[in-house]
Amino acid sequence: MKPLNDLTLEQKVGQLLMCGFHGQQADEQITRLIRDYHVGGVIYFRRNVESVDQLTRLSAKLQDMAAEAGALPLMISVDQEGGMVARIDKEGMTQVPGNMALGATGNAEYTLECAQILGRELKSIGIDMNLAPVVDVNNNPLNPVIGVRSYGEHAESVAAHGVAAITGYQSQGIAATAKHFPGHGDTAVDSHLGMVTVPHDRNRLEQMELLPFRRAIEAGVDAIMTAHVMFPSIEPEPIPATLSHKVLTGLLREEMGFEGIIITDCLEMHAISKPYGVAEAAVRAVEAGADLILVSHTLQDQVAALEAIVKAVRTGRISEEVIHQAVERIMTWKRERCGQQNDHLVSPKASETVEATNVGPVDCTESTKPTEPNELTLFKIASSSITIVHNDGLLPLNPEKDVYVIWPEVVQRTEVDEPWSHTESLGMALSQLRGRVREHKITTQPTYDEADRILGEVLESEQVIVCTYTSAGHLPKGQQYLVEKLSENHSLIVIALRNPYDLLEISRPGSYVCTYENTPAVVRVLSHVLTGGLQPTGSLPVRLR
Repeated sequence: MKPLNDLTLEQKVGQLLMCGFHGQQADEQITRLIRDYHVGGVIYFRRNVESVDQLTRLSAKLQDMAAEAGALPLMISVDQEGGMVARIDKEGMTQVPGNMALGATGNAEYTLECAQILGRELKSIGIDMNLAPVVDVNNNPLNPVIGVRSYGEHAESVAAHGVAAITGYQSQGIAATAKHFPGHGDTAVDSHLGMVTVPHDRNRLEQMELLPFRRAIEAGVDAIMTAHVMFPSIEPEPIPATLSHKVLTGLLREEMGFEGIIITDCLEMHAISKPYGVAEAAVRAVEAGADLILVSHTLQDQVAALEAIVKAVRTGRISEEVIHQAVERIMTWKRERCGQQNDHLVSPKASETVEATNVGPVDCTESTKPTEPNELTLFKIASSSITIVHNDGLLPLNPEKDVYVIWPEVVQRTEVDEPWSHTESLGMALSQLRGRVREHKITTQPTYDEADRILGEVLESEQVIVCTYTSAGHLPKGQQYLVEKLSENHSLIVIALRNPYDLLEISRPGSYVCTYENTPAVVRVLSHVLTGGLQPTGSLPVRLR
């Protein structure tokens, strides 16, 4: 690795950029960024993934390109949070539970175990940094972007699970990234779409938002990601934390003592790009104290950010010493972790993952137990996370009566949702345990006409299960209408497949169950819960009030 003083200004600034691209191979965009602009980091999205083997080869190819260009090893990252946020959802990558499911177990050992499994698998395919865990405390039921990505609404619990995840990732050589500093949990606006403010005083922030980050720093977290959120009690000027010197340098560096890498959330998000523009925002983020600038999508914005930072140094707006210090932090991390396994990239196998630890009893029969170590881990956690909020005598299902299931499918990509490449519906899972199961699949945004057609079909059904799915702050109107109309003639079993807060917008659920995610492992366990084969032990990590 070249000494820092041997790098040109352009090479140093390149190390400050982490960029995404659109191909499943090394396309023109990422090739130019590596060879011509010396970028030091790459971020993968679902668009880059065809298979685990393909991604392994891609990681090796990108590292080879950097070496051929005489550049430093790349820092390759991904948002593999678990649960509903998983950029790599192909065979060979374990679909570990998401944060709120883990929070519902009340057992941070599960979180440690999942992070170890996922960390080992990520490292084996050439990924060096996971942009996880989310340590935002989700205490706003209307939060449209965090929700089940949080461990819950209790700061101490979030901190404990966050430290467990950090420990697990970094034990496998993966940089963990605590996000979104100083806290994105108590917001009702998605910062992908607009500006957000957390108005609380400093005392409240210390007790709630900041506590998990302090614990993460004490645990030695490698990186912390900023939030595009305004905190007037810390920064009186109307600017988001990502661009605030008072937040990033004054609070995070000087007061909280963080010595690792500060990475921005993507500067193309509208909370930043609309009022400032990506290029100007990149300069302001560096001035504020950020080390790593994330620009995830557009080549024009990526190049503009690089050139704007170089220009700011040449004109004296940014001291070259500031760039020097940021690059030194990045290079120190790269010496320790980045690209170490580039010559030995292999596809992850279940046999290579950590064995399940004994973290408590799980009520299951021999016939329902999976056999593979990772499957057993997922089964245990699902059994410990699924939460029966209340049961009006409708569970377990009566085996002598027919069952009608309404199942919402995610078919459109949004900022907080991506369709899975492989899914298993509840009707499919139930039909393997018992007969007389009918299922009607709807979109997550059904029309009233579609809901009315379902009402006629369900009229004679004896047991009705309605699965709801909310990825934003409110249960979609079509789903809400359907549940309310069905409840006029049926005692319903309502299952919140994602957002536990759906209950707040349902007036008459007969029984209410929360799963926090709709991954295949959870759906299979849920089918055993509904038929009486398993007794779940999950507890709500948030209040439904």
